[in-house]
Amino acid sequence: MTTRPRVFITQPVAPRAIERLRAATDVELNSDPMRVLSKAELCEAARRHDILFCLVQDFVDRDVIAANPQLRMLATMTITPKDNIDVAAATARRIPITVIPALVTEATADVAFALLLAVGRRIVEGDRMVRAGTFPGAQSMVLEGGAVSGKTLGLVGAGKVGRAVAKRARGFDMRVLYHDPRRLPEAEERELGLAWMPFERLFAEADFVSVHAPLSEQTRHLVSAREFGLMKPTAYFLNTSRGPIVDEKALVQALQAKRIAGAGLDVFENEPRIAPELLAMPNVVMVPHIGSAVSELREQMAQVVVDNILAVIEGRRPPNCWNPEIYG
Repeated sequence: MTTRPRVFITQPVAPRAIERLRAATDVELNSDPMRVLSKAELCEAARRHDILFCLVQDFVDRDVIAANPQLRMLATMTITPKDNIDVAAATARRIPITVIPALVTEATADVAFALLLAVGRRIVEGDRMVRAGTFPGAQSMVLEGGAVSGKTLGLVGAGKVGRAVAKRARGFDMRVLYHDPRRLPEAEERELGLAWMPFERLFAEADFVSVHAPLSEQTRHLVSAREFGLMKPTAYFLNTSRGPIVDEKALVQALQAKRIAGAGLDVFENEPRIAPELLAMPNVVMVPHIGSAVSELREQMAQVVVDNILAVIEGRRPPNCWNPEIYG
């Protein structure tokens, strides 16, 4: 009798995707959505299973990969695994690493604009105040914030998410600037209402700066003290891309010195650890990396991971392989 492949899922995913996987494999999972597995737990999971189904918060280093000489696959629910998977170690072992396509564009753009509105209009502060039993009056100056409609939005990066945010900004009659090393074609700039700006000038002119650059060695700490020093004291900073793109210490210092008015953050430099100074600031709106947290989208993402796993166990090249050179 043929032994069924053993798959370990590091946190709960869409039930229908798990059901589909159970039809072809033996599945075990960490059923607690609030618990990220430790390195020791990941090593143990790798030791006892053929395939790891990993999420973006899982750090699979060379020790985890080495825990099982027979490990067949790292099936990730991430677009880019470089931040949390030791790609070189897996590739050296000819272990396929699979990813998902860029499915999260619209959901991430929604969160970016939600943060923009929330920090600019002080929505979270108002919510806390009401829950605490305080209602200062409809025309009280207590919660006066910054306008959104008609203001200037600066996009650092004009990839899919940046362009999706630009479309949302048009509904608020915002002037939209962008900086990207690869300038968009003039027709696309015109269609989206975008104006290319030099990097420094974008920070100086924008009322809201929103980061949408990919993380690489070149973009690590792309935004630091110099950039915050260029911003208006009435301007807000937003990041829904990757935490290490921003020097978090410099952000804290800029907020403490009131060089900028506030920040909206979905990602953090050392997540899940967050600078304690940020936690104490009422003018900072934070959410725990929820850009893709839409039920229908998460189902689609999980099903793509299952597609990749089924391809490997059936002896086929997976459709979303990050290291295809292993099949050379």
